[in-house]
Amino acid sequence: MSSTVLCRILHCVKNEVVCLRGQHRLYSMCLGPNSSSSSSVKRKRTKLLSSSSLTGLSWTNNSVFSMQNIFRHSSLQFQLAPVEINRILRANEQSVKIPEFDGKNLNPVLKFESNQLPANSPNEDRRSAATCLQTKGMMFGVFDGHAGYACAQAVSERLFYYIAVALMSQKNLEEIEFAMEHMKPVLPILQWYKPPNHYIYRESASLYLDHLRVFWQELIDHDNAEGMSTGDSLAYAFKRLDSDISLEAQVPLDSDIMRNMAIQVAFAGSTACVTHVDNIDLHVANSGDCRAILGVQEEDGSWSSLPLTHDHNALNPSELARVRSEHPKSEENTVVTGDRLLGLLMPLRAFGDVCFKWSKELQQSILENGFDLETLDIYHYAPPNYLTPPYLNVDPELTYHKLRPQDKFLILATDGLWDMLSNDEAVRLVAEHLTGIHLEEPVAASERQVKLGQMHSLLLKRRARAVPSRDPNVATHLIRHSIGTNEYGEIEQVQLAAMMSLPEDLTRMYRDDITVTVVYFNSDLIKAHYKENNLRFL
Repeated sequence: MSSTVLCRILHCVKNEVVCLRGQHRLYSMCLGPNSSSSSSVKRKRTKLLSSSSLTGLSWTNNSVFSMQNIFRHSSLQFQLAPVEINRILRANEQSVKIPEFDGKNLNPVLKFESNQLPANSPNEDRRSAATCLQTKGMMFGVFDGHAGYACAQAVSERLFYYIAVALMSQKNLEEIEFAMEHMKPVLPILQWYKPPNHYIYRESASLYLDHLRVFWQELIDHDNAEGMSTGDSLAYAFKRLDSDISLEAQVPLDSDIMRNMAIQVAFAGSTACVTHVDNIDLHVANSGDCRAILGVQEEDGSWSSLPLTHDHNALNPSELARVRSEHPKSEENTVVTGDRLLGLLMPLRAFGDVCFKWSKELQQSILENGFDLETLDIYHYAPPNYLTPPYLNVDPELTYHKLRPQDKFLILATDGLWDMLSNDEAVRLVAEHLTGIHLEEPVAASERQVKLGQMHSLLLKRRARAVPSRDPNVATHLIRHSIGTNEYGEIEQVQLAAMMSLPEDLTRMYRDDITVTVVYFNSDLIKAHYKENNLRFL
């Protein structure tokens, strides 16, 4: 990210190029003639030109424009005051302290803090947090929607219920079914920790309950007395919910509202990263490009990041090989083009997105059945080289980690954060926020013999690290640094104001929606568990 973002938005209509000019580089997004800021294709910020290229930069008359003309005709002054920036950044904050003992079990989670900063309007990210009431453990999740928010919204409401039900014993499931059948009160399954501006799809609540009930009825028929293991529950719940989303878009429903919503959910998409924490057992299920990163503090006080997920996109060689292996050799060069599935979609696993899963014939028969696609904001297109569907699935990658006393916190975030910060940078920021100690990186060999001018830059970088945090909520701290930090690690107010002041139709060109949840662990409780059970930790 540039060290100073000037207070201008540069827009060239002819080539549909939008540039944000910084002191050291230009960032741009080039939009083709058929592009749209609301399309399902995730756009990434790209570096166009370095600062050394800007001196005397101009184009000929045969080119698009001159820099002078841009500044004369396309300037926009940013005037957001720090107090207004803080208000916007903190609008969606959530902070919850968790009791050490919930009446049944000791909880290794001390607290969690969460926040969101939208880029899309409305925000396409969602987040969830809940405690399992009929089993043990807590769940946290982040959900990154695309082609609208509909799928992420539905998954954030429903997935935890599917997981919790899969974890339940046969006896508990039979009790719930008996209560439903005899119209008696049903024992609560989850205790939700609802963030600000939380809402649910009330119009589809009965549909969602009906399909959840079918799910637990099938689990009763499986005759599994103790319920599924945590890993199996996570995997089964992901796949079953995605199947239900697909089914609901195909069958007749009671009302037009419910029917329209089912179609919107199915044709939109969402990635998901969910964690289940029970005592020292940490399970992660990931489908897409959100991440779960552990912050680890060693005995010498140093910090490191431990990734618990892998990005499911074309930049992951094993994931790319997996997708290609599922289709004929003749499609090897067309399944993923331009680092996108069929040239269109960046994540290679996701909920919904039936336009990458259904056959062409099924899509056509469903959408021609009286739907107003324009009103529903569904852009139906046939991806090029769509020969052997499905091209996409939601099968989660599962990770198990046994918590250790040195595992201090877990960062769950959508890719909007990881576009801006590395795993190590995010862990360092949270660690500094947690300890109040600003961590100095070792002096690299290249820094030991530097010229005077280089020394000035190094000192600026070190000085910036000594500035105390201005955000009580650590998720806000991460978001502020992700969009407002210069190359020295210092918050640059002009840059932050510029990024926060972008008009709605331009914001998505420079960053994605950002959702962050940071879960803090009780190291003393974890250490006591190891001691009581004569366990060793590495």
